[in-house]
Amino acid sequence: MKNQWMNFFSGSVKIIIHGRGVERFLNDCTRNGIQIWQVKKMGAEAYTCYILLKDVRTIRRLIKNQECKFRFLTRRGLPFLLQYSFRNSGIIAGIVLCLVTIFLLSNMVWSIEIKGANPATEHKIMQELDRLGVKKGKLQFFIKDVESIQRDLTDTISELTWIGVVLNGTSYHFEVVEKNEPEKIESLSPRNLVATKKAVVVNMFVEKGQPKVERNDHVQKGQLLISGIIGKEGNEKSIAAVGEVLGETWYQSEVKIPMKTILPVFTGEVYKKHYVKIGSVNIPIWGFFEPEYKQKKEYEAERPAYFFKWKLPISYVGKTIHESEMVERIFDEEEAVEEALVIGKKDLKKNLPEDATIIGEKVLHHETENGKVKVSIHYQVIENIVKIEPIIQGD
Repeated sequence: MKNQWMNFFSGSVKIIIHGRGVERFLNDCTRNGIQIWQVKKMGAEAYTCYILLKDVRTIRRLIKNQECKFRFLTRRGLPFLLQYSFRNSGIIAGIVLCLVTIFLLSNMVWSIEIKGANPATEHKIMQELDRLGVKKGKLQFFIKDVESIQRDLTDTISELTWIGVVLNGTSYHFEVVEKNEPEKIESLSPRNLVATKKAVVVNMFVEKGQPKVERNDHVQKGQLLISGIIGKEGNEKSIAAVGEVLGETWYQSEVKIPMKTILPVFTGEVYKKHYVKIGSVNIPIWGFFEPEYKQKKEYEAERPAYFFKWKLPISYVGKTIHESEMVERIFDEEEAVEEALVIGKKDLKKNLPEDATIIGEKVLHHETENGKVKVSIHYQVIENIVKIEPIIQGD
């Protein structure tokens, strides 16, 4: 098998030798190191055999001293294949150009389809897709992967509850769910609305029920705010109280900030590597000399290749390497307090309802101990303080 491959790359020819003393000539060839194989007798004074292309000159020299002659029958191997290709370079170039064109067209975006969005939202989606580079005529190798596109659209367009992104050959399909679904009508049982915590009433919105407090009233936890019992005495009835009571509440938190912190940051140095992935093997095509970063963070994106609608076992892989380093940050006491205010506010928002608003903050005191600044902070918050309390029949 190895000899067959070597013969293919070096080239071989089939010759016919005829005349007197053919056997003697074949023996001379063997003594001169000429490789001969598949020798067949074709008559009384004729033989066919194969020789390497590189031995043709030597045979021409040896046969001058013999009473026989030879001529070529067939040629095979890479040298003759290349010679044929050069003679027909126009046809070969046309075939290669056709295949390359089909390959590029099979990996180009030809259509973008959006379902489930109203015209205004669809226009916003198209604008964002244009910013991301998802447009007709763009090669898919230079577009983000489907998961990244889905995440960018969801984070950027507030009207979207969910969006599905599917790449089907050369077409992108987007399935949209908007934040405009009608609210379900609930069947509510009789109830009161009471205070969840100590607060000062700032504003009230009563849809159903009897208000029991007014603006600027101080209320305690569990105090009745909106009653579900309405009507004149002796003719009362119980309903489901519906409303909102905004109250000013207070929170206090302690935040500890180390005077010295070590943070990982990017240096701005970026190196990119490109691969062609065949099956599970990555073949590098660019980026052979990766810098030796002491610390780094890598991001990888893979783009499959298509031929018409068929997905090929070939894909493009791009890897981006960011150099990072650990930086020591040293706070003075004033900077530590400012950082504590930012962190404390962020932590408080995590525990508050979405519609709550922080209207004030005040540093009560701060002190330094063991390399840390401990800051005590007081917050004023406006939030809905109602809690549902069922009305039990007979109360």
